[in-house]
Amino acid sequence: MAKDHIDPVEALRQNTAQPFEQACAMPPEVYTTQAFHDQELAHIFAKDWYCVGRADGLANPGDYTTCDLAGQPVLVIRDRDGDLRALSNVCLHRMSTLLQGRGTARSIVCPYHAWTYNLDGSLRGAPAMTLNEGFCKDQYQLPQVRCEEWLGWVFITLNPDAPAVAEQLSQVADMVAGYDMTNYTEAFYEEHVWDTNWKVLAENFMESYHLPVCHAGTIGGLSKLEDMICPPGEAAFNYHTILKDDSLRIAMAHDTNTRLIGDERRTTFLLALYPSLLITLTPGYFWYLSLHPKGPGQVHIRFGGGMSDDYADDADAQQNFADLKTLLDDVNVEDRGCTEKVFKGLSSGMAQPGHLSHLERPNYDFAQYLMSRVAAGKAG
Repeated sequence: MAKDHIDPVEALRQNTAQPFEQACAMPPEVYTTQAFHDQELAHIFAKDWYCVGRADGLANPGDYTTCDLAGQPVLVIRDRDGDLRALSNVCLHRMSTLLQGRGTARSIVCPYHAWTYNLDGSLRGAPAMTLNEGFCKDQYQLPQVRCEEWLGWVFITLNPDAPAVAEQLSQVADMVAGYDMTNYTEAFYEEHVWDTNWKVLAENFMESYHLPVCHAGTIGGLSKLEDMICPPGEAAFNYHTILKDDSLRIAMAHDTNTRLIGDERRTTFLLALYPSLLITLTPGYFWYLSLHPKGPGQVHIRFGGGMSDDYADDADAQQNFADLKTLLDDVNVEDRGCTEKVFKGLSSGMAQPGHLSHLERPNYDFAQYLMSRVAAGKAG
């Protein structure tokens, strides 16, 4: 059968049927075909929770961020009561999108005809509508989207039946309780688009096998393969850990942190919360990627990070973190080069997946998650 006629879901089914000890990377069709992309939007991004960032990045009334979730424009905004709301980002008049990007607004004003909504989504006013006898301002309310906060992260979903975030990720909360993830403050937030499939970037984060090579110019020399632990994943997430030394002080637990003991004080968790929130969590700082596909060949990236509040009063901590951010930017350049090369290779006619290393256990578990979602969609 010609490659472009292979059913990508069936190809993934055959791939994930193998035990981990014999597993190969996912087949190219899973990354490159519009058919599989459509399955992902319908059965993953329209059904599971998607992270729009940190709650402290939306700290004040009127602070907002926007996204396109499985084709639905959504805005998340802090209302005047201090609550986070997710709303349809589509005007109820002629259906323009309303807010763009991330910022602060006193009200939500349509850029087309200036219909104006309060921060709770109710219609405040609409110019030149008095002569329409059917118009009643009180009948207009932007549709609500489910929104939940968990350990400082803000999640939304289009699925009214999705289990609560805290329920799905209770094991993660227990595992990193000593890090007190709620009390990390975001210091930067950016958005990027790379020319690769979202899963290529997700998998790149999930394994540290590539660090000595892809990141030879930055962190590769600090990355010891023998110190990487890759346990089997769970239904809603996978993770692996790396031990760091005190050459980067802000990666260590602060002296005032009595919650972590022994090697916990220098353990970095690399958490992959399905489908696409990827968190590097050290006792002192964190950074994250939240991914959404833009077709098979592009990924939209929400990129942010900051420090544990344990370091808030240290005079040199912010400069140390600023230096770290410079390093992270260089690491991102390397990752972009590697992941765009992978997608170019995947798109070639002679691409064939090879066997996985024991250090790529999270990639295997990610494939199992993907298969469970698209298989359930096909069965439905």
